[in-house]
Amino acid sequence: MQRIGLRDDHAGLLRVIGGTPVGWIPVGSGTGYWAKLESAGIGGMKARAAVAMLTAARDRGELAPGAPVIESTSGTLGVGLALAGRALGHSVVLVVDRELEPEMRALFTAYQVSLDVVEHPHPEGGWQRARLDRLADLLAATPGSYWPNQYNNPDNAHGYAAMAAEILTQVEPMDVLVASVGSGGHCAGLTRVLRSHWPGLRVVGVDSVGSRIFGQPARDRVMRGLGSSILPRNVAYADYDEVHWVGPVETVASCRGLAARTCLAGGWSTGAAALVAEWIARREPDSRVLTVFPDGPHRYLRTIYSDEWCTERGLFDTPVAEPLEIGTPGEREVRGWARCTVISDPAQAAVSA
Repeated sequence: MQRIGLRDDHAGLLRVIGGTPVGWIPVGSGTGYWAKLESAGIGGMKARAAVAMLTAARDRGELAPGAPVIESTSGTLGVGLALAGRALGHSVVLVVDRELEPEMRALFTAYQVSLDVVEHPHPEGGWQRARLDRLADLLAATPGSYWPNQYNNPDNAHGYAAMAAEILTQVEPMDVLVASVGSGGHCAGLTRVLRSHWPGLRVVGVDSVGSRIFGQPARDRVMRGLGSSILPRNVAYADYDEVHWVGPVETVASCRGLAARTCLAGGWSTGAAALVAEWIARREPDSRVLTVFPDGPHRYLRTIYSDEWCTERGLFDTPVAEPLEIGTPGEREVRGWARCTVISDPAQAAVSA
């Protein structure tokens, strides 16, 4: 057996990332879908992107040895950056907001990651824009620091090539990939590889109500880590065949239903992806459907899985059973689960207008 040196960072700490299982998620009457269970991996799904972005920046000389890494995050990417930074010898500063869960704050404290907490949302761009504005100030005040820029960094998508390679060894060819969309990285990375082997793969994006990504107006969002108030350049619009916007009522019901039925659970992205994957599996029982569960439930025990928290926000209202069908993304503003099979880049549409 090859011995791994304690100082061999790439072969050491970084080697524990990935290698996650794929599980069959039954939805009744012999129907179901497959899910890549990223909560089983060290650092969760976004650890893959964190490692890819930092190692590529080091290889290009953009990230100097020992230089600090500064990034904005709603939480999940920060865990991956903490692991990657420690393995590669970089301190990490995360720009977060006051909505970050206490469990995540405690975890980052244990990891000795510095947090810069934004207290007020931007009047138009919400927490995401406020975090990015603060990040710009920190970068200017910290010479030599490196910003991974997860929303616009192509290395983000490259980080999921290994996940795609794992999937190819774990399941038979799939017909549909259902992918939650935030920075756009994991869907772009998976699609690039999987379609080279499964050319007929249909790709379904899952966004949040109140997100700008697919042409809806930006609004305050309860759901964290899903959707965006900016337009990430990592979103490969040409890859998508349809998009679903999912609201928090449907997502809470999906998260809780999944947990009760399977004892597998996760957060907003997991619940939204599960909702759409189940809907497609029931509607198309002959289609082989694959999705990714990006994380587990632990950071959401005081939110999604808290009766008091959900009641205070009206999240136990009756969820709709079918998405509203709209002809184009700009046809109307959606307030709950909706679906559209016309995909366009809002930035390109704005230029054309």
